[in-house]
Amino acid sequence: MEKELHYPLFYRKDLTAFWALFADNLANIVILSGICTFVFNMPPQIVFGRILPGLGVSLLVGLSFYVYLARRLARKEQRNDVTALPYGISTPVMFVYLFGVIGPVYWGLKASGNPNASIMAWQVGMAAAFLGGIIEMLGSIIGPWLKRVTPRAGMLGTLAGIAIVWIATVPLAHIFENPMVGFASLMIVLAGLVAGVKMPFRLPAGLVAILVGTIIGFFVGSSKIDFSGVAFHAPVPVIGDLIAGIKLMFAYPAVLAAVLPIEIYNFIETMNNVESAEAAGDKYPVRTCQIMDGAGTMVGTLFGSAFPTTVYIGHPAYKRLQGRCGYALGVGIVIFLGAIFGFVDFLYKLIPTAAVAPMLVFVGIVITAQAFRASPARHAIAVAVAIIPHMSNIMITKIKGAVSVVNAEMDVATLEFAHKLSEQGIAWIGQSALAHGAIITGLLWGAIVAMLIDLDFRKTAAFSGTAAFLTLIGIIHSPSMGLHFSAVFGGYVMMTALFIVAWLLKVERDPEIGELDFEGD
Repeated sequence: MEKELHYPLFYRKDLTAFWALFADNLANIVILSGICTFVFNMPPQIVFGRILPGLGVSLLVGLSFYVYLARRLARKEQRNDVTALPYGISTPVMFVYLFGVIGPVYWGLKASGNPNASIMAWQVGMAAAFLGGIIEMLGSIIGPWLKRVTPRAGMLGTLAGIAIVWIATVPLAHIFENPMVGFASLMIVLAGLVAGVKMPFRLPAGLVAILVGTIIGFFVGSSKIDFSGVAFHAPVPVIGDLIAGIKLMFAYPAVLAAVLPIEIYNFIETMNNVESAEAAGDKYPVRTCQIMDGAGTMVGTLFGSAFPTTVYIGHPAYKRLQGRCGYALGVGIVIFLGAIFGFVDFLYKLIPTAAVAPMLVFVGIVITAQAFRASPARHAIAVAVAIIPHMSNIMITKIKGAVSVVNAEMDVATLEFAHKLSEQGIAWIGQSALAHGAIITGLLWGAIVAMLIDLDFRKTAAFSGTAAFLTLIGIIHSPSMGLHFSAVFGGYVMMTALFIVAWLLKVERDPEIGELDFEGD
């Protein structure tokens, strides 16, 4: 008789993984709440009474589904070490929706004197997220095929770019802004999760880091107990506002142009994250995950969310933390309850950012390391190439943010601005081209270099040709969609032609040169 599998819903080690995923989602929720409140002047009843409860519903639905998938996989493979896929708000997508969808609508309506600019901007944001959910679900049609034909170096390399830039570097900066709290928490995380040091009372290292950081925070003024934001906000369907937003959205073609490429990015990110989980030992159906991501986003919009949710980056890190399925369910429940009871604001004021940031740094470096370890050793250079566009992406994002603070009237899209920066050694036009559509660019260049290393010129031509087409229609290397017969497009066409010639001529490797060996001493 087959022994019954012991795979508990909650496992002691789930607690450390819980704090990591919770910190990531909490950081995004706090950021979007602040921007919606203080930049777009949305009233509290919209931000805390509609957007956050809607996100809470979306996260609870999505994370519960991925707990179900994990338990199904555990039963199927008779393993009790299956880690559920993490799920939440994608940081790059969140910023696009804030400043590429909600922002332009708000600023345009405000300039025309519309007193309801902030409400209407929220409605358009909901509609855009609903449309994004549909696009995400449609992505499931080509997702499995795309996963099959794309080398891991491209998929995992572009994820590593997001991880090292957004998940590791940005939180590390917060640690250095508050080193009294951050350094202690970071060393506890690295000692417990990297070096394997045993924590007091066998507590999870992530929890110890947050507790120590919070205690220090009270002494340095970074922590406080404040219940002023605690209030009950029941999730209420907002179908009327969603329909109004859909009608408004079609009056803003720029919004539609922003939604399509970022949602293509989103379903590719889901595909990459599922591939990352498979590389770590847990094989999930990519089509099912893409459908769920779209459905979870759409459910959230029915209750007021204006932001897409997706399979999160970081499965290998949560697996290293020995999370199973309880960590994901715990985050879904806590975020949902925190959103409807207003505890998100309380926790944000209680726990210093520098105390939770080390968990994000850990997640970022584990994802980056996995990209190199799970790809063939000969493709290490391809992984490195796939990371580069994301460095340009954060550079451009931060420069634009700095410029908007110093001079809100300055147009960063002008040649005059580009020339001024070039005088300071900043290749603004080139960096901008790399930044737009960074995840797709990283994936394509990682794939091109990997196939070039393998001398598969037919596939290099196919990926290069795809890059040319996506450049032409503005999905990558451009801030807007449309026909772009740019120099970058011409470069891709030329490169594709060279690969086709090499394929037809059956170009071979020079035996005196060989290939780089990353497996030697």
